[in-house]
Amino acid sequence: MSLWEIEKAIFDEGISPVCGVDEAGRGPLAGPVYAAAVILPLGIEIDGLTDSKKISEKKREALFPVIIEKALSYGIGCADVREIEELNILNATYLAMNRAIEALGTVPELAIIDGNMSAGVCFSNRTVVKGDSKCASIAAASILAKVSRDRYMIELSDKYPEYGFGKHKGYGTKAHNDAIIKYGACPEHRPLFLRKILNG
Repeated sequence: MSLWEIEKAIFDEGISPVCGVDEAGRGPLAGPVYAAAVILPLGIEIDGLTDSKKISEKKREALFPVIIEKALSYGIGCADVREIEELNILNATYLAMNRAIEALGTVPELAIIDGNMSAGVCFSNRTVVKGDSKCASIAAASILAKVSRDRYMIELSDKYPEYGFGKHKGYGTKAHNDAIIKYGACPEHRPLFLRKILNG
């Protein structure tokens, strides 16, 4: 399947503009959840564009400025640890997505969202399962969201060097779990996500 097949079909329905939306960071034990929304020129080819999880950190970093340069519009949003704690991770993800879409320079007629859930998205939308490997604009959004979150976590590693955030980006690796047991939680940790580790 071409990365443009789904989006071209939507355009053929007379729907425009269309943005792709994806998130990064629903699973980690620490840090915000990020989302990005991207409107690309229809049919544009960006060499190496695919699901952010399928390419290296170095390749994602290289694609980040290319996507920003070629996009008609893009927006990046996040929800912090306090919001994750108050709303739960799913609703915080919707909040980050809404913020990303709101940050676009134009209101999209339709947002296509990676996954199969979009109940909390406040804009007209459709979901696409595995959309980050099927739709160009979702793939682009996946890279912007992932790189933005990774950069934030790398900055956190300077503030909290004992946790190694720059390496694991807040995910529950053995080294991260061991650091939490040794040092306790920091303000960037998600309390609800730590119960098994701290109570185990």
